[in-house]
Amino acid sequence: MKIAISGKGGVGKTTLTSTLACIFSENHAVFAIDADPDMNLATSLGVKEKIVPISSMRELIKERTGADSGASFGEVFKMNPKISDLPEKLSYDYKKDGSLKLMTMGTVEKGGEGCVCPAAVLLKALLRNIVVKKEEMVLLDMEAGIEHLGRRTAESVDAMIIVVEPGLKSLETAERIKNLSTDIGIKKTLAVLNKCSSIEEKEFVEKNLNELDIELIGSIPTDKDVTMSDMEGKPLMNYKNSSALRSIKKIASNLETMLDS
Repeated sequence: MKIAISGKGGVGKTTLTSTLACIFSENHAVFAIDADPDMNLATSLGVKEKIVPISSMRELIKERTGADSGASFGEVFKMNPKISDLPEKLSYDYKKDGSLKLMTMGTVEKGGEGCVCPAAVLLKALLRNIVVKKEEMVLLDMEAGIEHLGRRTAESVDAMIIVVEPGLKSLETAERIKNLSTDIGIKKTLAVLNKCSSIEEKEFVEKNLNELDIELIGSIPTDKDVTMSDMEGKPLMNYKNSSALRSIKKIASNLETMLDS
């Protein structure tokens, strides 16, 4: 099961990704991939160690592509670098038992749209290898918005989960993500409602999602424990009485049933 998680900035996609990764890792081997330039997934998991993003590994990039990460336009480098050994070498063993591995991709600074540089080529090849060839469950924490869909970063996943919150701006972003996901061949687009405070909010969002042909697979209530987990630098899994955690566990169960059928 390979899942990308996206949405408008600030909707809570990283909290959902990290918590789903912890839940799924209780019964599956999981790769949690931070593909967001903000690189907050490790923090959301409560990781204290500094994790070097792969995009900053200049020597590795040069070794695998034949060019420095900052190669100038027109410089020749390998478009299909060897990366099959990298997922194991570059992942952080979160639970120290191999059940949950974390990878931080990092970001490529570029001056213009459509840039093809050694670092970008390596990151895309690495992501594709993990999504297509690895047997583990994969969760991708995508960057906010829609730009990553233009770069086809999440192609070949089984489902795109769009995190939404009550409000038209979030739903407008969800519509754009859904349309672009379909364009790159993602067959299943689902939604999770976050920061839900009332039945009226849920009904409003569900009605609008139905019109967009996006299935709502769960809602997460506004919960002070989510704020506390962020302030204390601890994973939401540590807050056993969290109403948000209970809701995400239901979402995890729904996903397993839906995507395994």
